[in-house]
Amino acid sequence: MRLVSILIALVVAASLYLLVFERDTVLELAGTDSLVGAEGETDTLSDASAVSVVAMQSEARAIDTAVITRGRTEAARQVDVRAETSGKIISDPLRKGATVAEGDLLCELDPGTRDVALAEAEARLAEARASAPSARARLAEAEAALRQARIDQNAAQRLSQDGFASDARVAGADAGVESALASIEAARGGLEASAATVQSAEAAVAAAETELDRLKITAPFSGLLESDTAELGAFLQPGGLCATILQLDPIKLVGFVPETAVDRIDTGAMAGARLASGQEVQGEVTFLSRSADDQTRTFRVEVSVPNEDLKIRDGQTAEIMIQSDGSQAHLLPQSALTLDDDGALGVRVATEDDTALFKPVTVVRDTVDGIYVSGLDPTERVIVVGQEYVADGVPLTITMRGDGS
Repeated sequence: MRLVSILIALVVAASLYLLVFERDTVLELAGTDSLVGAEGETDTLSDASAVSVVAMQSEARAIDTAVITRGRTEAARQVDVRAETSGKIISDPLRKGATVAEGDLLCELDPGTRDVALAEAEARLAEARASAPSARARLAEAEAALRQARIDQNAAQRLSQDGFASDARVAGADAGVESALASIEAARGGLEASAATVQSAEAAVAAAETELDRLKITAPFSGLLESDTAELGAFLQPGGLCATILQLDPIKLVGFVPETAVDRIDTGAMAGARLASGQEVQGEVTFLSRSADDQTRTFRVEVSVPNEDLKIRDGQTAEIMIQSDGSQAHLLPQSALTLDDDGALGVRVATEDDTALFKPVTVVRDTVDGIYVSGLDPTERVIVVGQEYVADGVPLTITMRGDGS
């Protein structure tokens, strides 16, 4: 009995294959033209070769193609405020969670001998500035001596030409000019040295003042303290941590979108999010990465959200929905999807002459009610039962059913 059942199954399978896929060849071999003696006989043969399927009438509808991704909240700013000089903390600490404004004092260091260093630098600056006029006076004196030496040189040369002055006098006048020139060079060098001394003293004063300014470590922006400030009596070295500050208003929503959806997002687009706590917030896209992550091939997107009451914390999980242009799509049951011989995803539809036709589709969104696809005409008769047993051009006997039922 088992052998008989197998043989019957093989015969039925072969018959279905010949009827569906090799219909034209079978009809030709069977001599269809000689069998068709009347119009009624042709209709009977056509009905016998048609495949029964179930189809649904589907119409395209406008849908919001929002890009949905999961991400997290992130502080707009976060900075570790560190010391730039060494010293012992002499200010009372501020506790974590405290609100600070830009410029508020966070940590103050003991000045030690820095006041004395500043006073010494200022004294040296005053001394250097006082020596500058004398250097300029020496230069003026040397220039006047040069003018007098040149006058004497001219007079000696004229008297020598008339025979009233000796060569020794002329040589002495020339030596006086050379000496005056040397004095000028020395005076100029002294003046430059005096100017350099003044600049050095000014730099020393500026360094001493900067060192004193570094004793007071202030908040670079308004925000919340994420940690206590350095404790009273603690000693900080350059680079030592004073406090950590977060800025949570506005706060950022950070997500990563796949490369297939990144072109649907623009900077400035509206976005919404639902936090793990159930809170819903809205904002706009402020940043979209131009470079994909090397590991995940996704692109970073940031959404700025107002957070005046500071209820949104840094690091909360969020489901982010970013607005994009709407599109037309068909809502179909997932079971209606099929593959063609090349592996392309699509559906089979019934044409106007009741034959099967494969159409490739693109999945837009998956929902609990079905799957939205694009790539079809505005109105289609989509085969939902039997699409796996027909090929393009196969005649159909169609039974229609209600939309989605």
